[in-house]
Amino acid sequence: TRQESQQWAESQTDEDSDSEDILCGITETCTSDLTHHPQLEADIEAVRTLYSDTAASIREYGSIDDVDVDLNVNANVLEEEVAKAWRINPSEPIVIRLNFSPSLYLDGPAPSVEVFQPSNTDNFSLSKQLQNVLTVFLSHEWQQLTNENVVVRQKRRHSWFRPSGTIKKFRQLCSMNCFTSHTTSYAIKNPTGELFTYTPSGKLSTKQLMELLFSSQAIRHCKTTPTLQHGFLVQLMRYAEQRLPTLNEYCVVCDERHVFQNGPMLKPAVCTRELCVFSFYTLGVMSGATEEVATGAEVVDLLVAMCRAALQSSRKSIIFEPFPSVVDPCNPKTLAFSPKRKSYDRLQKALDSVLLIRRMSQGPYSEIKNQMDKIDPLAHPLLQWILASNRSHIVKLPLNGQLKFMHTPHQFLLISSPPSKEARFQTAKKLYGSTFAFHGSHIENWHSILRNGLINASCTKLQRWVKDDTKCPPKKNSERNTTNYTKSNR
Repeated sequence: TRQESQQWAESQTDEDSDSEDILCGITETCTSDLTHHPQLEADIEAVRTLYSDTAASIREYGSIDDVDVDLNVNANVLEEEVAKAWRINPSEPIVIRLNFSPSLYLDGPAPSVEVFQPSNTDNFSLSKQLQNVLTVFLSHEWQQLTNENVVVRQKRRHSWFRPSGTIKKFRQLCSMNCFTSHTTSYAIKNPTGELFTYTPSGKLSTKQLMELLFSSQAIRHCKTTPTLQHGFLVQLMRYAEQRLPTLNEYCVVCDERHVFQNGPMLKPAVCTRELCVFSFYTLGVMSGATEEVATGAEVVDLLVAMCRAALQSSRKSIIFEPFPSVVDPCNPKTLAFSPKRKSYDRLQKALDSVLLIRRMSQGPYSEIKNQMDKIDPLAHPLLQWILASNRSHIVKLPLNGQLKFMHTPHQFLLISSPPSKEARFQTAKKLYGSTFAFHGSHIENWHSILRNGLINASCTKLQRWVKDDTKCPPKKNSERNTTNYTKSNR
């Protein structure tokens, strides 16, 4: 009866309340009795000393020999626009949660890893990529870690330094060739390709110093393992800080560096290796890292329109790059669209189905997908590829941010520079200032630009000639830096 049900519910509520009180009592009683390995305590204290008191916290589970250690990595190291493109809340730390045995610590099993932002769990899809990166790092490093050898390695490193931070054994380091002699000179290529020579006894100009600091040769590789000088937790924090700004440079599945003619772009993506493509689309491996669920309808339409323009171009064999890699939903072991077997006609048919449904349907995304599947089973997978392969951040400009002289409400902001390139630009801007310039390109070129970046197309097959020239005219030595013919670049 209703009365009995109400009484039962009330009794259950009371029992739950009693259970929570008992559990809390057990937790409070047992927390003080749990044994923490001294190295765990030392490592947590090192994080708090080097970062802040809130940079590390520990959560225990009663009498279970199990603790969660939360490391809070600052997300404000990213530029505001980069954070928006990656859907990271820059005002909230990124939490790395590790599950340890408190009594065994480094002598116990490798910890599980969880990466998240507390108030951004639905949108922070990049957490999956960072979690995968840290899991691989842990599996490699854990084979060499014990509580004892960490202490030994810390003592060995501290023996090289005085309390003031200066090096004790400078001469020994020199004899080990850790430092080069004063007679050594360096040939350094700056980002523009210009070579200049630096000797330790000489001086660098401001420009040369900036180029040295920010050139790819001078930046330490982001996969370099940080030192254990301050313990394992600090080592992991620093590795996460190294990897965070460069996630866009590596495949979200295999974590190998992307190879692009014009360097890395802004948004993370899967590489073109077939194994990664299959894992990404069929198994859902890391698919959350490039989800575009929140992409506005007008941005989706823009991306589809650019794809269509490239596909219908008479130059499609040249400019429709990359060609889609799409797994066949009817046969997940094969690729329906592959760069190795290009079928422009079948691709056009699938794209026409996408366009048809986009015009007809205004319903929820799930309904649009169902309609696409009925008309053409390759339509929705192709749309997924168009969204996921876009490596630039695109947002529709609000009315108060639009350029009135353009005479169109269809205006978008596009950002494609990766964090490292943007940092170099901002540094140079502070030193030398900047100038705005306008450059346009035909819509058929943007399918490639969004995925490969802007390139200098002069004297390449990508150049569109205004005249009937079919190749660059030969140049004499005196004409190397001049152009006496008309051309239109991408």
